[in-house]
Amino acid sequence: MGGKALVAAVGGGAAEAVTRLLEAGADPDTLADDGLPVLCRAVATYDVAVADALVEGGADPDRSLPDGTTPLVRAIDAGSPSVVTALLGREPRLRLPEAEREQLLARARRWYERGAEVELRDRTGTSEPAHRVRVMDDEYCHVTQLTLDGSTVRAGHGAILTDLEWAFRILPPVDELAARALAQGDPDHVDWSSVRWVLSRRRSKETWSAVAAYRHAPAPLSLSSPSMSSGRSYGPS
Repeated sequence: MGGKALVAAVGGGAAEAVTRLLEAGADPDTLADDGLPVLCRAVATYDVAVADALVEGGADPDRSLPDGTTPLVRAIDAGSPSVVTALLGREPRLRLPEAEREQLLARARRWYERGAEVELRDRTGTSEPAHRVRVMDDEYCHVTQLTLDGSTVRAGHGAILTDLEWAFRILPPVDELAARALAQGDPDHVDWSSVRWVLSRRRSKETWSAVAAYRHAPAPLSLSSPSMSSGRSYGPS
């Protein structure tokens, strides 16, 4: 019911229409013309509002796809922290088996440590430099978007790794998190914002003492930012 209309609404970026169609009984895992669930289209176009509407409406971010991936895996590869957050949903640590959580963490870490452009070159088999542009990944924070041989990714894998660790209740040393943030040198970068958000919620004396050590750094690791009002709800309190 409403399959074609849902495909059209997702393709047109009409999040409110997506919600209405789902409430009217449309299948949230409707397949688009490419044979993939419409959630994959939202991931590919970095449409956070549509992805969020689909997941809230019952779309399965862990559904196995013909190439062995899932929509959530594709979101990690695509490199948008906002899209990954939408697909993680509520309490992903309870939803995902430990082995799958470890695979997701390893995937994000590989993208982050190798660098998005290196990984993109390997996947496209192209040695040309990628075209780079700065884009807003959410209302507050930006990320570099890279395009090479028709493939596009965002270099937000540091933030994705930080978000996954928090969602799965893994608490890396403050120094490790600080290095991810300070490597960008920009408090409005997604990697910095994600670290700041996580550290602001790690309320132990040890965490705050460790953060205080960075207050005299060339780019102080401040925990004060509008982005701290993000609606993320997964992970420990």
